[in-house]
This record gives sequence, structure tokens and C-alpha cells, in this order.
Amino acid sequence: MTKITLKAGAFTFHGRLETQLAPRTCAAFVERMPFESRAIHVRWSGEGLWMPLGDFSFGVDYENHTSYPAPGQIILYPGGISETEILLAYGSVHFASKVGQLAGNHFITLTSNLDKLPELGRVALWEGAQKIMFSLD
Repeated sequence: MTKITLKAGAFTFHGRLETQLAPRTCAAFVERMPFESRAIHVRWSGEGLWMPLGDFSFGVDYENHTSYPAPGQIILYPGGISETEILLAYGSVHFASKVGQLAGNHFITLTSNLDKLPELGRVALWEGAQKIMFSLD
């Protein structure tokens, strides 16, 4: 199991890469580690944060994809009908964009401090974009 640390704003979470369920997505993401971005509150999807990545390509297609990530699950939408993005669910999510429902590859599951996820969501909603960084443990 490959362990990962996520620092988002003032919060730190630990988790695992889902290497058996999404091997290509995990490999493509690890190649770009440490990965830094800014996370903002989702527009259409519910209780989540997203990292819009425009036309950035990870070079992967769908694997282990879902439209309903659970709190603490992180998905990668590889692009296509909407821009490439990473989404972190902190509550109830139905992954969508202005063009409708999307599905993303579930490739990270957070395993610590899950009780802090709603607070991170509130901070992003009311205070704006949060610096976010993924690193391997």
C-alpha cells in the first residue's frame, strides 16, 4: 500500500493510493509528485473541493470511476467533455459540471482526520481557494 499525505490549507490528512483499483491513474499522479494546486469549493457537485486543471493531461482514461465519491475519496476526471480536474469529497457529492454528470477515477482514499473534512469545506467556501499539496510518505 502506497501512503500519501495531503496538506490543504491548515489541515493535514493521510491516506492511501488505490494502486490496485486505479493503477494507471496512480502511476500518472505519482510521476507528478509532489503535486501542488489550489482547491476551491465545487460549483455543481455538492460537498466537495476541486482543483481545476484546464487542459492538463495525465494521459489516462477511465478506471475505477464514479460519480458519487464518499467523504475522503479523491477522484481524477481525465478530461473530455469538461476540463481536467481533481475532486475531494468532504460530504455528499454527485460529481457534475455545467455540461452535466461526470465520472472520475477514484485513486486516493483519505484515512485520517476525516472529521476535519467538513471544516476544510467550510473554509474553502467562505474564505476562498486553499493551497493544497500531495506528497508521498
